[in-house]
Amino acid sequence: MKRFAFLFSSALILVLFITCCQSTGRTRYSPETLERIRQVENNLGDWVKTQYDTTWNLTDRMKHHNIVGVSIAVVHNYKIDWAKGYGWADVSEKRPVTDKTLFQAASISKSLNGVGVLKLVQDGTLDLHTDINQYLKSWQFPYDTVSKGKPVTIAALLSHTAGLTIHGFPGYAKGDSLPSVQQVLDGQKPANTEPVRSFQEPGTGVVYSGGGTTITQLIVTDITGLPYHDYMKKNVLDPLGMKASTYMQPPVGTDSSLLATGYKADGTPVKGKFHVYPEQAAAGLWTNPTDLCWYIIETALSYNGKSQKVLTPEFTKLRLDTVKGDAGLGVFLSRNDSSYYFMHSGGNEGFTCYYVGDVTTGNGMVIMTNSDNGSLCSEVANSVAKVYGWKDYYEPVMKTVIDTDPDVLAKFAGKYETGGEVFNMKVEGGKLLISPAPGYWTAAYFTSGTDFFVREFEGDLKFVIDEKGKVTGFLINGMLIRKIE
Repeated sequence: MKRFAFLFSSALILVLFITCCQSTGRTRYSPETLERIRQVENNLGDWVKTQYDTTWNLTDRMKHHNIVGVSIAVVHNYKIDWAKGYGWADVSEKRPVTDKTLFQAASISKSLNGVGVLKLVQDGTLDLHTDINQYLKSWQFPYDTVSKGKPVTIAALLSHTAGLTIHGFPGYAKGDSLPSVQQVLDGQKPANTEPVRSFQEPGTGVVYSGGGTTITQLIVTDITGLPYHDYMKKNVLDPLGMKASTYMQPPVGTDSSLLATGYKADGTPVKGKFHVYPEQAAAGLWTNPTDLCWYIIETALSYNGKSQKVLTPEFTKLRLDTVKGDAGLGVFLSRNDSSYYFMHSGGNEGFTCYYVGDVTTGNGMVIMTNSDNGSLCSEVANSVAKVYGWKDYYEPVMKTVIDTDPDVLAKFAGKYETGGEVFNMKVEGGKLLISPAPGYWTAAYFTSGTDFFVREFEGDLKFVIDEKGKVTGFLINGMLIRKIE
């Protein structure tokens, strides 16, 4: 199954050596559960397996990826089986990650936002297929010729099929001036992103847009008259049992000792420990894996007609129905003969995370880290799926790696560029190393004279060589990255 993929250009490794601390708080588990925890910790793997690979353990992989801290929780048969923290919530303060440590959920915020918006639809306050300007009071979406006269709807915003700009938001350092939501949508200072506008005709296809999600945030506040975080707490978080979670930005009133510090690619903490996101619906949720498990459990129960703490089974099924491609309403979906997964990943400055649930089995997991490097999330997810016997989830691709002469590798070294993204390559220690961002290098593994892969990106890569034998670039997902030096 194609699960989630963190972009190769954002698969950054923190340059920081850590001593792995582990904490389960005061929770006591049965011998059977403890054995499952042990197996998860010792069966990590990524999307590919070579003839040289052996089983990985969590401590070693944290060191390999220089991950500061990680928190994991697993749902089994509609119940939380276990939750556990590893490493540091803050290195300098020597605060270990526990199962209560709060992380920025980043784009996972969109899933809970979907629940909140569907609650208003369920109550008859909103309609999924009405022009959003019928609901917006403090701002209006400026249609232009790109939309070709088609209205933008709430369903389109939640499913990323509205054809709008602004993929994601960088956030603001604590102490910076914060824009209003209206200023964010119009790209007006102090907003640090461009205006949210039409990129293509609505309904054409899935174009991921945090900007579109931010419009739903404004619809919620315009319609209810409540601050967004208050609406979400009263109508979504509290009913789901997510008592430790908040959309407050910054998280005023939350015990600061529970807040994880985010870490950047060079190993330094994010300025002010974390960024602030006025784009709450798209990126503003603070939570922990245990709280997100309550959301997973309720979603599975409601889907099967066994609960309706927020949404009725009818509206839960509507939220988990595909609109286009693998996009539902605030979730991404993968349906197979024996499983129906709903999921979302997230990445804020200094944080990466991932959750997945299965409505057919009542199983699920949440993995949250305070690191820019998302590689560990997928490796842990694969281990959970393997240990718990999940269907249609993890089957590594088998590849045979070949040895390549360093003199041959030298012709691939240089600088490659596309759309402002630069990839540097060099030969070192007999290997071709690739850097998609300053300070981060990863090895290329060759399966032929031109075909290769990197572990941080799920997919095959291929160098392009012209008729004269000159390397002109490499292909990634069919897109040519040209060699410029």
